[in-house]
Amino acid sequence: MTMDPVLDVQNLTIRYGGAAEPAVRDVSFTLGRERLGIVGESGSGKSTVGRAIMRLLDTAEVTADRMRFEDVDLLTAPESEMLKVRGRRMSMILQDPKFSLNPIRRCGDQIAEAYRTHVRCSKSEARAKAVEMLRQVHIRDPERVFDLYPHEVSGGMGQRVMIAMMLLTSPDLVIADEPTSALDVTVRLQVLRILDGLVRDKGIGLVMISHDLNLVRAFCDRVLIMYAGRLVETLDARDLDAARHPYTRGLLAAQPRIGGTRDPLPVLQRRDSWLEPQEDMA
Repeated sequence: MTMDPVLDVQNLTIRYGGAAEPAVRDVSFTLGRERLGIVGESGSGKSTVGRAIMRLLDTAEVTADRMRFEDVDLLTAPESEMLKVRGRRMSMILQDPKFSLNPIRRCGDQIAEAYRTHVRCSKSEARAKAVEMLRQVHIRDPERVFDLYPHEVSGGMGQRVMIAMMLLTSPDLVIADEPTSALDVTVRLQVLRILDGLVRDKGIGLVMISHDLNLVRAFCDRVLIMYAGRLVETLDARDLDAARHPYTRGLLAAQPRIGGTRDPLPVLQRRDSWLEPQEDMA
């Protein structure tokens, strides 16, 4: 990881109005030009952290000792500055293109509009850039796909349209929230190759939010494990099978394996001690 991180988050806490407890508490990590996985059960706070970094939680109280993206203080930057940063220098790939793309606008027009929002250019130049980006995400006949509506493309193609839109401005930070969960295995591998190439060739920082432990083990450099809004373990992805925290070990044990026994999968036995700060863990 580089000496100057792309993202530096220290003691991030997020509380929604009226909630008795914070949704996320005291989460700290840094991100370099690398692939960082965040995993945990549904409701553990993974996506909430990603949206807080993007400053998309208008109804929540977000506090931290530090939350900095390169030269931008994400805690104090006015929304006018975030409009320039969000989409150009930092982007978020959402889980399902069916709910992310505007159903009444052509796919290519949405990509071109995202580009023109941040780059001064003509409509024809934006179209050419969008078509080229569709080609880069391995879409055949990108000129035809440019003119299709979201309901006319498959789930895998729609996800690649979303990736093209988010990566068009060559951002330094990409947050990918379950970007392959709706895809079949073959298309999933293609999408991961695209993201991997961006990290290697363009040196971006990538946060991969996922439920899939096998995916982050094979794809990411480091992994953060979240439980009930807290960070309980941080380790290199290659060392995931050697995880020490009982929650991480429980998640690994609950995964079915080809060639494994037919015995029932173990049920995760939660402990109150997991809600304590990480350094106090036994």
